[in-house]
Amino acid sequence: MDFSLTDDQIAFAQSARQFAQKELKPNAAEWDRTSHFPIDVIKQSGELGFLGLYTNSDYDGLGLPRLDSAMVFEELAWGDTSVAAYMSIHNMVSWMIGEYGSADVCQRYLPSMVSGEWLGSYCLTEPNAGSDAASLRTKADKQGDYYVLNGEKTFISGAGATDVLVVMARTGSAGAKGVSAFVVDAHSAGIEYGKNEHKMGWKAQPTRTISFKDVRVPAVNMLGAEGQGFSIAMKGLDGGRINIGICAVGTAQAALETATSYVNERSQFGKPIAHFQSVQFKLADMLTQTITARQMLYLAASKVDSNDPQASVYCAMAKRLSTDLSFEVANQALQLHGGYGYLNEYPLERHVRDLRVHQILEGTNEIMRVIVSRHMLQDEALSQLR
Repeated sequence: MDFSLTDDQIAFAQSARQFAQKELKPNAAEWDRTSHFPIDVIKQSGELGFLGLYTNSDYDGLGLPRLDSAMVFEELAWGDTSVAAYMSIHNMVSWMIGEYGSADVCQRYLPSMVSGEWLGSYCLTEPNAGSDAASLRTKADKQGDYYVLNGEKTFISGAGATDVLVVMARTGSAGAKGVSAFVVDAHSAGIEYGKNEHKMGWKAQPTRTISFKDVRVPAVNMLGAEGQGFSIAMKGLDGGRINIGICAVGTAQAALETATSYVNERSQFGKPIAHFQSVQFKLADMLTQTITARQMLYLAASKVDSNDPQASVYCAMAKRLSTDLSFEVANQALQLHGGYGYLNEYPLERHVRDLRVHQILEGTNEIMRVIVSRHMLQDEALSQLR
């Protein structure tokens, strides 16, 4: 088993680190304080291919493996968690269109999304359909050559500032088999956006409710076949869990680097606190946790890339482990800063705030445990997870 990286993987990661160093990291604190969504910077990233990392290469996407893409997201999150996480969501939207849309839909939407001219939002969650996504109520009624959308989506990243929506809506009976997926123009008549939610973290991207009232969507904008929407959503969430997990790891890496530098500079009792064994042990654990999280995500990404039948289980395990460990690393980095870690002038409190939601979205970590435990209790399933 070879764990070494290819030259291409290293080059992509270095390119992302350089972009993060120049455009994201210097501005992250200000964007957080002012709740500024840096659309101009996000669009700049499109010139480097970061808005179409694993999107269909026939329509200007790079078509990278999920493993290579994860390395890019980690470096971007090292610069700014909130912005990198949004970029990962945009990538999921463009991937869904490229994977399941008709040639006409792909040609109409993807080149502009990959370049950054248009940004995307993913619309699955509803006020009464979070972890139980199959119970969503937003409806799409067929009327001639159109579907008419009515309903409400909530916790939608980028909403109100994006141009393209991928919307999951009910076209059939209750349950997962009655859900279909649509590409919707975000500026369509009948769409209304709620207030920008005041959140604990992720302040550099807007989060709004979207209401649909008699929104007409061309039938040709359906992704896949009618009733395939839930399976598309679940397939997207496998990659989304890798993305959210690796963004958490990138933030943990940033927190670890900040803490390591700080303990070498901060002196107490006549010497740098890095000389105290209790601090050294804490740093050792933090590094071990960061690397463990990263490697688990690399494994899950490789399972997706190889179409492994157990990929969804590995993605659930990796998402749960990486987000829990990364939050702990950032929290311990804050602790090592003492009172200074609690101040807005240092990045640690922002890292902790931003990372908390990673344990919730793309499926809560409790749901990740449900997925894993259900699978492992099946006959012979446990022996296949190695």
